[in-house]
Amino acid sequence: MEKKGQGIRIIGLCGSTRAGSYNRAILQTAATYFSRNVSYMEADITMLPFYNQDLEANLPESVVHFVELVKSADGLLISTPEYNYSLPGILKNALEWGSRPTFDFPLNEKPVAIIGASRGMFGPVRSHMHLRDVLFGCNAAPISRPEVYINYSSTKIDANGNVTDESTITLLKTAVEELTNQVVAKKRVNEK
Repeated sequence: MEKKGQGIRIIGLCGSTRAGSYNRAILQTAATYFSRNVSYMEADITMLPFYNQDLEANLPESVVHFVELVKSADGLLISTPEYNYSLPGILKNALEWGSRPTFDFPLNEKPVAIIGASRGMFGPVRSHMHLRDVLFGCNAAPISRPEVYINYSSTKIDANGNVTDESTITLLKTAVEELTNQVVAKKRVNEK
């Protein structure tokens, strides 16, 4: 999904590769709540090779494209499920590529909103804790509120990927608004 706007550029990352992913559904839904001055695009992280420092000498095109997207972004919106109490390897791999000094630390001080859905009782709460640790290690700036842990996602997202639960919609809108506010605040500081 791509949404064109002027002024603010947000890149979305989805930690799920599953067809019919609840996390992609909430990522796409959240993207519709950005104001018109925000340009949004989801990065395809499925084509990135496993991080290997040896590849930095002759970067695959998929890595070059991904790193340029992250560099060009004012902020990130990440949606992730929870696999074995943590974040999916595909997402961790993308963040490894996006944090390298070879590329001037693309994630450095970048505002990040984290959202996620899971069919279980606790939602993706543990994966979000691990993701925050990874983002702090990249010196990114994950927003602290709201924490968007959508539990029992199969009861809140229909078979067509539509979010049907009003409290979930409110959380997604709030996350998008707060991410936008953090980006605007960072831009103001950088302009001084």
